[in-house]
Amino acid sequence: MKDSVVVIGAGGHAKVCVEILHAMGRHVAFCVGQEKSPACCAGVPVVEGDKHLLRLYDEGYVEVFVAIGSNGLRQKLAAMALSFGYSLVSAVSPKACVSPSATLGRGIAIMAGACINAEAIIGDLAIINTGSTVDHDCVIGTAVHIAPQSGLAGNVKVGDRTFVGIGSCVIPEITIGSDVTLGAGSVVVRNLPAGVKALGVPVRIVT
Repeated sequence: MKDSVVVIGAGGHAKVCVEILHAMGRHVAFCVGQEKSPACCAGVPVVEGDKHLLRLYDEGYVEVFVAIGSNGLRQKLAAMALSFGYSLVSAVSPKACVSPSATLGRGIAIMAGACINAEAIIGDLAIINTGSTVDHDCVIGTAVHIAPQSGLAGNVKVGDRTFVGIGSCVIPEITIGSDVTLGAGSVVVRNLPAGVKALGVPVRIVT
């Protein structure tokens, strides 16, 4: 068994996550990219194609981090890696502020400057991006992405695979359904059902 992480992804999001893993003291052995991916990602060699995941597992690598920005694809690739036998590791920046009473899922990314407050729950594969705040008692679902500089007040619930666009604000006790796309700079002052696209100040559903 090798004490190194395999990162799935070789783009910009992967660069940030590799640097966070390094800051945590973890060694990243390879990034798994796609055809025409760069040869290197944040100083880590890139191999092309998901076929390498099985080979690397057979060579003794057992921990994986999925550094893919697309919520649905991140969840799909994580399920594939788990089926191969990998376990998911998380990338939590030492420059983030995380309450000791918060519950953190597997395979999450918490970027520098993010703040997660008391008794918040962060689901598996969620991204809490740079400078975002998740206040007390929030519940963030699986494979959610809270984009940079967004602010969620207390007791907000966000459903699986929802994307909260950069700079958005959500007032207390709001529920946002699964698979919602929230536009940049939106101000959410009412509940949103699953599967919609919404934007604006205050937020309005557009599809």
